[in-house]
Order: sequence, then C-alpha cells, then structure tokens
Amino acid sequence: MENEQRSLRWGHEALHLDFVLGDDGSVRLTHLGLPGEAGSDPGASLPLVEVTAAGHGRGWSGSRLIGTALGERLRHRTHHAARHGDWHTLTVQLHDPETGLVAEVTYRSPDGIPVLRSEVTLRNEGPSTLHLESVSSLAVGCLTPQDPTAVDAADLLWADNDWLAECRWQRQPMRRTTPAVSGRVKYGHGKAGFELTGQGSWSSCGHLPMGGLTDRRTGRTWMWQIEHNGGGWRWECQEHDHAAYTALFGPTDTHHGWRHPLESGAAFRTVPVALSFSADGGPDAAFAALTRYRRAHRRPHPDHRGLPVIFNDYMNCLMGDPTTDKLLPLIDAAAEAGAEYFVIDAGWYDDSDGWWTSVGAWEPSASRFPGEKGIHQVLDRIRERGMVPGLWLEPEVIGVHSPMAKSLPDEAFFRRDGVRVTESGRHHLDLRHPAARAHLDQVVDRLVGEWGVGYLKLDHNIDPGSGTSAHPGETPGAGLLGHNRAQLDWLDGVLDRYPHLVVENCASGGMRWDHALLSRLQLQSTSDQQNLHHYAPIAASAPTAVTPEQGAVWAYPQPEDSLDEVAFTMANALLGRIHLSGRLQELGPEARALVHEAVTAYKAIRADLPRALPSWPLGLPAWDDPWLALALHTPATTYLTVWRRPGGEATTTLRLPERADGAACVEVLYPAARQAVAVWNPDTADLTVTLPTAPSAALLRITRTEPDAP
Repeated sequence: MENEQRSLRWGHEALHLDFVLGDDGSVRLTHLGLPGEAGSDPGASLPLVEVTAAGHGRGWSGSRLIGTALGERLRHRTHHAARHGDWHTLTVQLHDPETGLVAEVTYRSPDGIPVLRSEVTLRNEGPSTLHLESVSSLAVGCLTPQDPTAVDAADLLWADNDWLAECRWQRQPMRRTTPAVSGRVKYGHGKAGFELTGQGSWSSCGHLPMGGLTDRRTGRTWMWQIEHNGGGWRWECQEHDHAAYTALFGPTDTHHGWRHPLESGAAFRTVPVALSFSADGGPDAAFAALTRYRRAHRRPHPDHRGLPVIFNDYMNCLMGDPTTDKLLPLIDAAAEAGAEYFVIDAGWYDDSDGWWTSVGAWEPSASRFPGEKGIHQVLDRIRERGMVPGLWLEPEVIGVHSPMAKSLPDEAFFRRDGVRVTESGRHHLDLRHPAARAHLDQVVDRLVGEWGVGYLKLDHNIDPGSGTSAHPGETPGAGLLGHNRAQLDWLDGVLDRYPHLVVENCASGGMRWDHALLSRLQLQSTSDQQNLHHYAPIAASAPTAVTPEQGAVWAYPQPEDSLDEVAFTMANALLGRIHLSGRLQELGPEARALVHEAVTAYKAIRADLPRALPSWPLGLPAWDDPWLALALHTPATTYLTVWRRPGGEATTTLRLPERADGAACVEVLYPAARQAVAVWNPDTADLTVTLPTAPSAALLRITRTEPDAP
C-alpha cells in the first residue's frame, strides 16, 4: 500500500484498487481494475459505504439506496493492509463524527484472481441507538469512466431463476432502463433504474443473487454475487454522475421489512459479496474468475476432487415412493452402471400417503421397509454393492402432522404476531433456538453417526414469507437474517463433526443457489426439471453460478426413450456432477450400454473438472436456443458438450479460445457409436459440429498439440 498525495493504492497483479482521500477526510474508490490502468475521475465515485437509518435518509429521493446522508458523512479514520496465506486484505475504518457510527470495510482478494470480496461491520460509538434500515456490502461508483458514451456501450446481465427453469441469463443495454436524459441541461442523478431483489427464504427464487455489466465494444466486464442464503438481498446498477455504478445489499427495510437497532456499543455485520473483473474477455472471463474465486474461498472437502457418481431414486423414478421391494433392483442396476453413492430420496420416513405434512421426526417407515432389519436391509445392500448410502432430509421444516410439531416449543419455530407460521402444511424451524438446533443435531448424529449414512440431500420446499419476529421489537426481516446465519453455523458444525460427509444443497431444485451455502456444501441441485430437452440449457448455464464439480445434473434415462434421448440426458450431466436416476433396470440392452458408456466416459475425465474453467462458445444459453454449447478448459485440453434440440440445423460452428494456427486433436468421447462429427479448422480456431438428428448431444475432447518444428 502507498499513501501519496492523499491516495491509497492496494491490490495484487490481477486486481488493483485506487482510493482518493478528500481534504475533508472523505474516501472514494476511483479505480478497480488492472494495475497501471488510468483511474476514473473521483467525482464519479460513491462513498465506500451507503447507510440509511431512521432519521438519516438520502440526499436525493427515489428508489435508489445511494446518496445517503450517513454515507456522505463518513470520514477516514485508519486503514490497514495485510496478507494471510493466498489472501490479500485491506481494512478501511470510517467514522461519522455526528452520530458516532463507525464503518469498517473489509476488502479481500485471492492472490492472482481478479475478484474482490467485501463486507462491512458497523459499530455504534455514539450515545444513542441507530435504527438501521439499509447498509451496503459494496458500493462501486467507477464501473465505467465519467463519460456517457461508456454507459451507452454498457449491457446489463442478470439471471432469471424459477422452479424448473433455472439459470436463464438475460442481457440488455443499460440505456433501456437508464436512458440518456442530459442535453442542453446536464442531469447527474436519476431516481430509479435497474435493480433486482430477492425475498423470502429462497435466495434465488425469481433471480440468482448475481448480476453483471459488460462493455459490448471492449469486453470489459464486471460480475457480482451476493453471498447470502436467504432472499433478503438487493443490487442496483444504474448511472450516477454520468458513470455506471453498482451497490450490493443484504436485506433492507424498504424491500424486506428489515430494520436493526444498533445500540450504543453494539455491532452489525453485512452479508458478504464478491465482484469479479475482466479487462477484455467479456462475461466468459469474468465467470472464469468467479469460478477460481469460489474454489479458493469454499470449505475444503475430498468430494471436490473425487467427484463420485451419485444415483438418486427420485427424479423420473420412484418420485417419493421408496420401498424395499422397489429399491433392491434399483440398487443392483445403479451399481452395475457404475454409481458410487446411492441416495434414498423423499418418503422413506412416512407410513401413510401424506409424507409432505409428516416430515420432522426422521424415523424410518416400518410399512415401506418391513422385516426385522427395516431400512437397514436397504442400507446394507447399498454397501454390499460397493456404494455409499445417502438419505434425503428437509431439516428446516416440521410437518403439521409430525409429532415434533407438538414436542418442540413454539419458540423453536418461525412466528409472526405471536402465531406460528404455517406454509403448505409445514412449520419452519428457527435455528437460533437451542431446541431446534438440538433436534437437528440428534437427527444427523443418528443417521450419520449411528447408521453410517455418508450423504445427506438437504432440501427446502417452502417459503415462510418475510421471516420471524422471535423477540420483542424484532422485524421479520431481521429474524430471517438471524436464522439464515444460524443455518450456516449449524452446517459448519455438522461438517466439523463429520468431515467426510457429502451434503447436497437443494431447495425445490435451484431455489437456494448461492455461494453462502456452496462455500460450505459439496453439491448444488440445479433443477427439478423432468424434461430432458428443457434440462439442457440449465445444465449448460450451471457453471455461471456454481463450480462445475459442484453442479449436480439429473441424468434419468427412461425405457420409452429413444437411444438419442438416452444419450442426450446422459450428456446433460457430463461436465458437472452426474445425478443418475430413472428406471435403469427396465432399460433395453442398447440403452443400458449407453448409460454405462456415459458413466465410464465421465470417470475418465472427472479428474480434470475441478481445475477446468467454463466458457460458452455459442454465448450464454437461452431457454429456446436450438443449439447449446458448454466448454470446460484446462491448460492442455478443452471438454465441450454440444446439444442440438428440435428446430436447429444439423450443423453449427463454434469459436473456441484456442490459438489460431495451432494444432488440435478432436475426439468424440460420448456417445462413441452415434453419428456426431466434429471438424477443427486450425486457421480460424473454429469447430464445425454436425449432429444429424434432433434431439442429440455429444461430449468432445479437444487436445492442443505443439506444431511440428520447421
């Protein structure tokens, strides 16, 4: 760090930040990019922290949460730079002399990776309580220069996300929501613009907690993610002082009913966020940087390296109706196909037809698993066939007909106005309460510690709304944030006790697709989509939001499927994690051979996936695109899955980042006996792919080779 002419400079070879200190002690981030690049005009920047509180609003009214009175009054007190292993850290402490509010901004960045992680801790050193209403985790006012033409060239990126239709990236010019309104008269501030908000307990219901901005001329790109496991988040990306800015938040009063009384001497910490940067590589390069960051930041686990093949009995298979008689032949078929884990999904605990409202005690059903050994007969068969047994849980809910609904105290559940919240026949646990946490710890210790289960699929299928008011004066939004943080703490405790346990993050498929959970859990359920054609764009887009080795994709061949459809559904999962399902024991010999071939091909390449970086040679997949492509790159090899859906021509051409004039060997890894044809053009680094039928898909390997010496 240097301190010259009232400037602060911090970073490393891949990312550099410049700050300017005003004569009045104010601090502005004026440049975030590569070292040596020219910084932006300080006038185009924002305070490092934007805060609203009761009695302390904004200087310019509108829907924006910038331009806050408290943010403008914060003054530099001290700063400190350090390095901890591979991580660079800068802490900037700010102080408002009027209220005594102290804001400590902590920036962190992994060495060599152009990603900035940020969070803010507020402390009240004044005599009076501050009733917080919004706090930014990161505010950056210099995404573009203070030049309207730069905003003219900017495109916004975001991902719509719904049940069965996850990870649908959108792109539109920023000017569509932030039109140029200056002319003979100059206007520096609008009142609205583009913003996204997540609400409720699902962090990604409606939209992924992500966004981005890219310059369509230069490829300069920013991508951000809000690392919060609940729906209380918001980001805005608009024009301010003729430059593009972004401000990232956790829950707020306006959007989530969140308020926090910051009493004298107390502290509050925001949810963390991350911002990635690419100087000229476009969104693909920014997503690649996020992929590297996610790997550097997550909890280490052997599953991230081993990538075992998982069979789960639910999707297009037993669909929540497991029994001993149904499971035993499936276990044998899964083992023959090469599965290494076998997961018994929903329904294993229910003795009636109402498993939805009976969840909570997590005791095995005697009617589904009769005999002296009960469910242990099935678990033992899984082990005998060389697989690790797994079970489905929905830990945060208690069905209204579960005995736990009566045995646990009211205080252990979400409540509003003193009434226990009920949603879709379930109550929601508040994991801040010791009885709720003790109950779940006992369940996990029984299933994992006593039964020897090695995999837990943790699902979450209800949204209890705004949250819980467990304490006098607590807003539901604040209660939800408290529960979300308690959930992360509980998960950390589970994995501390059982470090080799594999835990899957699921919430009606991809309704909780966020880095707060994925920094701890090993897999992400990408969707509940049962249609193999619709699953393709979800699978192709998944590495935008999760590392490839954590993205679980269903592969569920059916006896009635054509051979092309069997290969298609298997190809969906080959550049992620295979979640094998379907009625394998009923497949014909050729279809079964295609399944076995896919698993064998996956095992041959999976050692490369944990270090591979994604790109999209045909652009980010759109829901109705007839051709889709996902590439994963290692230093020497590119793996490429291409899909052709109905409506597309038989041939397409893809541009890959391989060097033109370089030599490359192209192989069709799967399906080997089908009719996929791929031709490499070394002069232009183009790949022409032909798939004669639709739907069809293929996995290719492109190996770079050194050209022959002259």
